[in-house]
Amino acid sequence: MTSTTPDLGGAPADTVHAPRAPRGVLVDLGPIAQLRAGRLARRLPQLYVGLFLYGVSLALMVRGALGLAPWDVLHSGFVRHVPMTLGQAVVLFSFVVLVLWVPLREVPGLGTISNAVVVGLSADATLAVLQRPDALPGRIGLMVGGVVLCGLASALYIGAQLGRGPRDGLMTGLSRRTGLSLRLVRTGLEVTVVVIGLLLGGVLGIGTVAYALAIGPLTQLMLPWFTVALPRGPVGRDTTR
Repeated sequence: MTSTTPDLGGAPADTVHAPRAPRGVLVDLGPIAQLRAGRLARRLPQLYVGLFLYGVSLALMVRGALGLAPWDVLHSGFVRHVPMTLGQAVVLFSFVVLVLWVPLREVPGLGTISNAVVVGLSADATLAVLQRPDALPGRIGLMVGGVVLCGLASALYIGAQLGRGPRDGLMTGLSRRTGLSLRLVRTGLEVTVVVIGLLLGGVLGIGTVAYALAIGPLTQLMLPWFTVALPRGPVGRDTTR
């Protein structure tokens, strides 16, 4: 599950003239600097629309019943054994993952905490009103729509530049601590959660494969459209990093 502000809201005067990165470029800022970077009138709505749509995309794949994203295989398996909705499991595991940030010295931002809550609530709300179609073409449509919508949602909330999602932060933190590539760490994490999810009775299928193959290219394609240009360097002082 990654995300990152008028605009200046009391930031120091030098913030006004800080050079901005070109459109489509992500800037690595700490939590305080993310908020002081400006353009909140665009970035906050974009963040929450992206997170809401991410939860909707999860629900579409659930109702398609042709396989879930790797972490959702784990969530779907977990809820078979506890009195909990899928969305509640998403929230729970988000905060479990955030605990794992502590030894990695990752620092959550507004988008990180929002991600942990909004995606699960949105997924449950969508599942409450969306029924599984009987016809296979309808289920395929939900699966494809879920994958494409997830790519769009990811581009929206990441492009808002208000903090990584819990699972993305775990990935980047492990990569930094171990020296392994992001690709290798992500693959290892997703294989691990899929295996655990399957052991718990989670849902694996063609949708899982479609998600794994398409989500990266889709997000990469759409991310430049929604990345909000922020200052290139530190904005004021950020003592949280």
